[in-house]
Amino acid sequence: MISLDKAVIAHFKHGQLTFEILVEPEAAYAKKKGEHISLDNMIASRDVFSDSGRGLRANETDINKVFGTNNFEKIVDKIIKDGEIQLTTEHKKKMQEERTKQIINLIARNAVDPRTHAPHPATRIEKALEEARIHVDPFKSAQEQLDSALKAIKTILPIKLETVRIAVKIPADNAPRVYGFVKEHKMIKEEWGSDGSLLAMVELPAGLQGDFFDKLNKLTQGNNETKVTERL
Repeated sequence: MISLDKAVIAHFKHGQLTFEILVEPEAAYAKKKGEHISLDNMIASRDVFSDSGRGLRANETDINKVFGTNNFEKIVDKIIKDGEIQLTTEHKKKMQEERTKQIINLIARNAVDPRTHAPHPATRIEKALEEARIHVDPFKSAQEQLDSALKAIKTILPIKLETVRIAVKIPADNAPRVYGFVKEHKMIKEEWGSDGSLLAMVELPAGLQGDFFDKLNKLTQGNNETKVTERL
């Protein structure tokens, strides 16, 4: 279960009766959208309250009458689906800041300057988002907001989504040790030479190619061959 300091109130009203549970807001909103969320990753307590602020638990008879069950998980589903999730202004601001960081990281990973094919630094992307004054929805995923964010900053920053395919050749003495790292990425082609060397073609977001080369050089002490063969 989550800690109480991360929880907000989700409540459901039926006539004069109110039923409240304590939930993690992002998980609860994901649940409300139909995503599968583990109960323990969403709730701070296995209690149903009539007034959580005063610590008053709901009457079992009222729960059974309104929800038709005393099964806690089914009650949670109903409250999340048909009730409301309360957020303080401060909590909403924190969620919005976190979602903005996720959008910035997503753009930095997947987009490049089309003139140089190099990724933009996160600070440059952040400044462009601020200048574009885009509204970041804390309840939508970063992926859902990627296209609108890119569209908003294209007039400020030359940028485009790009995927690269990289041909990799690893000599036999390093190939077994490096294979696991290479396979962590999308491998388009894999071939082992008669001398034990590894020939591979990997596909990854253009913004990650610098990290890929750095890690590969570190693992092989620079003893490798790479070439960007395609930009998609």
